[in-house]
Amino acid sequence: MDPSVPRSKRLLSDERSNIFVYMTGHGGNEFLKFQDNEEISAFDVADAFEQMYQKKRYNEIFFMIDTCQALNTMFSKLYSPNILATGSSGLGENSYSHANDNDIGVAVIDAFTHYVLEFMEKINKTSTVSMQELFNSIDVTKINSHPGVRSDLFSRPLDKTRITNFFGGVAQVEIVPPVEPSVDQNTSEEGPEQEHEATPHPPMRPAKSQNRVKSWLKEGKTLRAWASVSLLGVVAGWVLSKK
Repeated sequence: MDPSVPRSKRLLSDERSNIFVYMTGHGGNEFLKFQDNEEISAFDVADAFEQMYQKKRYNEIFFMIDTCQALNTMFSKLYSPNILATGSSGLGENSYSHANDNDIGVAVIDAFTHYVLEFMEKINKTSTVSMQELFNSIDVTKINSHPGVRSDLFSRPLDKTRITNFFGGVAQVEIVPPVEPSVDQNTSEEGPEQEHEATPHPPMRPAKSQNRVKSWLKEGKTLRAWASVSLLGVVAGWVLSKK
């Protein structure tokens, strides 16, 4: 991937990631169009998923496509493991919109997507509802097409696969044992001693020595006082003898 692609546009997944891929638009037999300018084929989708598998970018993929002739066309070429796919219509069928928006005058959502979303809004993050229950909830009389599921590449039974495995369920946290420090014990014990050697402190003097020093200092002050008096007496006597 080009380094200029921002982080917000990257799929930062790994081999333990469950990914939901949703596509909608105008389509036909083994192709899907994007705004009438570009199109993607069933072979492109299959090869993209295979590259993700080879690079360990997913654990399981839930692929949903809402377009005309989606079933058995857009996911008919998939060959990578652990992929569950569903589509809104079969070969030769149209995928219809739900209803027109009164404000803008056009449809804003397809019928298949609308009823899937309606079912999903009843799910919370601790739900145990299975993928099989989701697929069973789609009423063909409401969407006017026959949706289908491809599960031969998927390794788990649909009635044992929770919807929350792909839609914001409770995260599974793996607890690992703490990493032991790699520093040698002898080295760690010598460290503080070396620090003390680098910054030595002056030795403490015994209490008796300190008292003796104080006594000497006091006697020294007394001797200096008497020496000063004697010096003044000598100077005074010398002056008087000159007179």
